[in-house]
Amino acid sequence: MRPPTFRFDCPRWASFSPGDDRVTQSIQIFLLVAPILLFSMVAHEYAHGYAAYRQGDDTALMLGRLTWNPLRHIDPFMTVILPVFLVISHAPFIFGGAKPVPVNPDKYRHLMRGDIIVSMAGIATNLLVAALLVPIIIGLGVLGRALPVLNDTCSLVQVMFTFGIIINLALAGFNLIPIPPLDGSHVMKYLLPPRWAAGYQRISRFGFLVVVLLISFGRPLLTAWMTPFFFLIRVALTTLAPYLLSSQWVSLMSQWIS
Repeated sequence: MRPPTFRFDCPRWASFSPGDDRVTQSIQIFLLVAPILLFSMVAHEYAHGYAAYRQGDDTALMLGRLTWNPLRHIDPFMTVILPVFLVISHAPFIFGGAKPVPVNPDKYRHLMRGDIIVSMAGIATNLLVAALLVPIIIGLGVLGRALPVLNDTCSLVQVMFTFGIIINLALAGFNLIPIPPLDGSHVMKYLLPPRWAAGYQRISRFGFLVVVLLISFGRPLLTAWMTPFFFLIRVALTTLAPYLLSSQWVSLMSQWIS
């Protein structure tokens, strides 16, 4: 599903044209995406750890992972090397992840309920962050037009937070994919007969490879799965369009989910 393209004046700090160097555009996007991407990944993992703690598992707390400090959640490859490589190689997407928060399901007061709650906590947090960013972006648009001296600053933050909506909805949709060890698999395994569930969980040892293959060669399947979330992104961009101070960037954002 292709989101709408909007036409507005682009501020001085973020001006680009279709003829601009693609590397320059990629660097600009990465600098805007990196802070909100890191925050979103940390929020996702913190939610897992906090939910596990509420379900009786203090593993994340004891290991110092129940924290908002991003340094405790950074994975050298998934959080740094992979996203930077994708930007440098002009990949059509930016993908990454944080270090998974350790949990011990044996400590949950109720195994099935605890497993589902902990797994869905990260996804629910990403959806919540995306929803909270909408009124903030609208408020920044109103403020930027009321106080022109703040226009450029408000526009910069708007662009970052608009990327935040796209990122958080994408993270929610992606993590719902029922491929072990993604979060969606923790719900799927309880929907399967016990004999099937045991074999299904064994896929987790090859889970990362399956995910990479899906991203690389299964784009039609991935696009079909993500369609509801692309629709939500389109609704968000359409809703925010009248309030955005610079939307040539939205046209560039649209390429991510086209």
